Amino acid sequence: MTPEEELAEELKAERIERAGKLFSGRVEFLKSAPALKFLPDPDAPEIAFAGRSNVGKSSLLNALTGRRAIARASVTPGRTQELNFFDVGEPTLLRLVDMPGYGFAKAPPKVVEAWKRLVRDFLRGRHVLKRTLVLIDSRHGPKPVDIEMMDMLDQSAVGYRLVLTKADKIKASDLAAVKAATEAEARKHVAAYPEVLVTSSELKLGIDELRAAVLADAEL
Repeated sequence: MTPEEELAEELKAERIERAGKLFSGRVEFLKSAPALKFLPDPDAPEIAFAGRSNVGKSSLLNALTGRRAIARASVTPGRTQELNFFDVGEPTLLRLVDMPGYGFAKAPPKVVEAWKRLVRDFLRGRHVLKRTLVLIDSRHGPKPVDIEMMDMLDQSAVGYRLVLTKADKIKASDLAAVKAATEAEARKHVAAYPEVLVTSSELKLGIDELRAAVLADAEL
């Protein structure tokens, strides 16, 4: 290992430790915003979570924050219909944003279009938004709706990471192939971070690394 690689590993370990302490402290729901006029004041760095409906976004938020129900998980796709904000730290050092699920949301087309418009306007106009995490189901890899979301982020000039969820639901060999395919897709997008994170909310796989990435993206 080169000195540069050793330093990078030391910084990662230090950030993982700090992230664990931060998320073991205050994490509270702040508010829901059905429209831009209801957004909280832009007084803290924000990390947004996006994903296809039923990708496991709420479960991952719960695992990330070490809570059982900070974000309510549901088997009904499309339950999250607003931007939901969560404060982390005392005083607030970081804000997590749970974005409306996309894809096969069980809602009328006009409602789905309103969600898309809200998300698009939020992405383009939120200067404290440091990174968006696009969650992708490990069992399927990037689907057309995921790529559509990535294209929207590219157009909005919002940097994002791809995060594979439900890694425990797939064989290790298949997971490696999906990760490689996801990394290849990331390379096609100008705003995508090249490294793909692999997680399992049930097994807590990759959660420490995800916490460290969130801190790094928020510049904390």
